Amino acid sequence: MPGALNGITVVDASTLFAGPLAATILGDYGAEVIKIEHPVKGDPARGHGPAKDGVPLWWTMLGRNKQAVTLDLGRPEGAALARRLLAEADVLIENFRPGTLERWGLAPQSLQEHNPGLVIARVTAFGQHGPYRDRPGFGTLAEAMSGFAAITGQPDGPPTLPPFGLADGIAALTCAQAVMTALYHRDAGRPAGTGHGQVIDLAIIEPLVTVLGMQAMAYDQLGTVQQRSGNQSVNNAPRNTYRTRDGRWVAISTSAQAIAERVLRLVGHPEVIDEPWFASGVTRAQHADELDGYVGGWIAERDLAEVVAEFEAAQAAVAPIYDIADVFADPQYRALDTVTTVQDPVLGPLRMPNVLYRMSATPGVIAWTGRPPGADNQSVYGDRLGLSADERADLQSRGVI
Repeated sequence: MPGALNGITVVDASTLFAGPLAATILGDYGAEVIKIEHPVKGDPARGHGPAKDGVPLWWTMLGRNKQAVTLDLGRPEGAALARRLLAEADVLIENFRPGTLERWGLAPQSLQEHNPGLVIARVTAFGQHGPYRDRPGFGTLAEAMSGFAAITGQPDGPPTLPPFGLADGIAALTCAQAVMTALYHRDAGRPAGTGHGQVIDLAIIEPLVTVLGMQAMAYDQLGTVQQRSGNQSVNNAPRNTYRTRDGRWVAISTSAQAIAERVLRLVGHPEVIDEPWFASGVTRAQHADELDGYVGGWIAERDLAEVVAEFEAAQAAVAPIYDIADVFADPQYRALDTVTTVQDPVLGPLRMPNVLYRMSATPGVIAWTGRPPGADNQSVYGDRLGLSADERADLQSRGVI
């Protein structure tokens, strides 16, 4: 089936990890993605994390559905090739420090003069302006500066960073959505008949602030600063992780009042439902330790299977705490094909996260895994741009491609 984004060409000139993941998402749904890497250094993702049989696993996923070309954008000949490539593209995703494209002669205004419909997504730690614009930065800094780390962890412990690229992942989703918004604006012609692309300025420090919810409003209107509360919530209770008799862990949440009432009836304490403080999530949260004692004590006397079965029978929300091995074994994830099997030329059958969502008419697909550096130089530079074999050999000998 044709992908929803068939006919859209994306040039991915970004690295580690928000920009490349955004391009991966677009490629999963049919966009033609051309990945640019430095001829010598390659993409840093190729050396990030574990590898098997010489195949970098992060790159195998991050480079999927992408044509891999090598190009030194900092060389005049490389910048000239990039301009030719971008003259026919729909999207450029880049995450160089502000001013870098301009220094290379690839300023957005110049690119859009030759291709008015080009959408340019600029993904940086701190954005294109402001006092921090020139600072180097990664997702960890966003997790620290957004307020995420400050509220994560136990009350008597240190601020806690996530053990994975949370800020980068959220920024990648945001970037993909921003690109689609810009493409819709261009192609729908708002105002009618414009057909113009635009520049997207995405600072990785920003999306997490939105995801963290009402903190900004609570501080603005009430002067309150949320503190670390472990796995408890300031908005409802009981909400925590609890250990079962057989040493497993479960998580429950009672965001809905009806669920909270079902949980307390299930664990044998229906009397607290009539307490005035039980009537709302915020006031229940003020009695979180008491409620955790009731729920945790009941769960500690039962094995995981019994806890899950009784919660389900009571129509109360519960979930076991999984590691990745549990995700592989879970029947719901198997039914959704959340971790799907793809073929890799070296590794053979390989399990990796599937496309993000299912679409009935234009489902996404993983056509191939991440390719070696420059695997598509001939098709892109030769077939697409018309460079002869001699021209390609000359550029390769001089380190341009």
